[in-house]
Amino acid sequence: MLSTVRHQQIEKARPIRPAPNLANYERARNAFTWAEARRELDGLPGGAGLNIAHECVDRHAAGPARDRVALRFVRKPGTVEEMTFAQLAEASARFANGLRSLGVGAGEHVFTLAGRIPALYLAAIGTLKARSVFTTLFSAFGPEPIQSRMKLGRARVLVTTASLYRKKVAGIRDELPELEHVIVVAEHREPARTPGTIDFDEWLSAQSPEFAIAPTDPEEPALLHFTSGTTGKPKGAVHVHEAAVAHHITGKLALDFHADDIYWCTADPGWVTGTSYGIIAPLTNGVTSLVDEAEFETSRWYRLLEEQNVTVWYTAPTAIRMLMRAGAEQAKARDLSRLRFLASVGEPLNPEAVVWSAATFGRPFHDNWWQTETGGILIANYASLDIRPGSMGKPLPGIEAGIVRRTGDGGVEEILEPDVEGELAIRPGWPSMFRAYLGDPDRYQESFAAGWYLSGDIARRDRDGYYWFVGRGDDVIKSAGHLIGPFEVESALMEHPAVAEAGVIGVPDPVAMELVKAFVSLKPGFESSSELSRELLGFARKRLGPAVAPRELAFAEALPRTRSGKIMRRLLRARELGLPEGDLSTLESGA
Repeated sequence: MLSTVRHQQIEKARPIRPAPNLANYERARNAFTWAEARRELDGLPGGAGLNIAHECVDRHAAGPARDRVALRFVRKPGTVEEMTFAQLAEASARFANGLRSLGVGAGEHVFTLAGRIPALYLAAIGTLKARSVFTTLFSAFGPEPIQSRMKLGRARVLVTTASLYRKKVAGIRDELPELEHVIVVAEHREPARTPGTIDFDEWLSAQSPEFAIAPTDPEEPALLHFTSGTTGKPKGAVHVHEAAVAHHITGKLALDFHADDIYWCTADPGWVTGTSYGIIAPLTNGVTSLVDEAEFETSRWYRLLEEQNVTVWYTAPTAIRMLMRAGAEQAKARDLSRLRFLASVGEPLNPEAVVWSAATFGRPFHDNWWQTETGGILIANYASLDIRPGSMGKPLPGIEAGIVRRTGDGGVEEILEPDVEGELAIRPGWPSMFRAYLGDPDRYQESFAAGWYLSGDIARRDRDGYYWFVGRGDDVIKSAGHLIGPFEVESALMEHPAVAEAGVIGVPDPVAMELVKAFVSLKPGFESSSELSRELLGFARKRLGPAVAPRELAFAEALPRTRSGKIMRRLLRARELGLPEGDLSTLESGA
């Protein structure tokens, strides 16, 4: 296996490429300031603050890039729809005016529940123009995750499709008293007209295409992203308009955006990547984004890369492993010569995938690290930096990272020795750092100690400053790029009349990284059987959706618990995988 993938070795026989935006890592780190990065954005006219929508769209629409394609949609039937920056400015202005007509103002929450369709992107930019807070939900969620997030987020407006409304929202709407307006997008064979809803197209076309963004404080809330915790309700991470500074500069430095790029981020906007790097970063940098409405399919993905002349590709390790499983022949049968930069997001990237991509595409995938809470990329492998397969890379200019250990008295101490495992920590102050967990200030404060943001991820730093992911410090499951909180899955299973208690863990999977496995103990009068197992899996799938529901299920007489009553998921995982069980001093006797 290669220890380092060197860019100069894979440049042979390639078309001339633009020089990397970050040409010399050390020089860039020494010269960088966030104040200088902010000057790459325009700010609102007249010094009226900073608004993400202005930086994404309006400033380009008012200049020489107005007729450049901002978004290129490949719809499910195979048709292609394009929207220039000027057209996106006009359509998003209509959306902002529409919110105003409904009495929706600054700081109020607008949710979307839809696939990768044009209406979602209009809603994102239009909401930000109106200084409302934008939140998008993954369309594969079941009714219960949708309800819990909309309730926590105090959703006042929802934009969704006719089929998703009928299947997932109509039945829970009475339980969301703050949800006043549901705007429905028509679909093929699914008309938008539904009692108690607003037809998206009719509503939008009735609005003015002119909208002046009001003065916007950079610290105003702009985005709400949900991330699952190990216990309790999902966490709502609040991000502000100032985050655009980090989105823009990390797109430029970590993803190496250039103005003439055709960029494809395969992430769904229902996850933070699909918003930060599927919407904001490419638009602020003025590049053309490819948006594919359909789901993963190997031959179609390769066809899109070739036909759409993609130059920068940002995708998930799960997808990369699925491409690897399909073999390299389909890639080699396509002309992918314009593809110049490949990046990976969502979970650690296997070293084998980096080596495979260098052999298959002539270029390696560049892994990077960040979280919902960080809002943007903080550690990355750069276009000019030699890659060490399996490493997350080095911190962005402007980011001070460290490896720390918690001292037990609420403090931490930094580990300065190389190759010693500890918790990955970041010095606060980068623009896209989350500003709150919605409605949970105590939980937010617990994320910081001794001048560090504590990520909860375990990592190490080698002698040359490369960071390496080791594992997670909590029980959150990463499956196919999705973050899944065990408590949410356990709660859904326990709604079944046969289930007394449930414990959920992630088990390794060569494609999805982890699969959700549930352990269930039954109430008296119920017997374990294959039929009941299938029934419970189907029950959870209906409640939670296929992305969150368990794939495997096992019956247990009792689940291991602490004396305080908490299920010891760590012990479940250790016993399942044959790992050391560790400290059992808090284990309830007999478990």
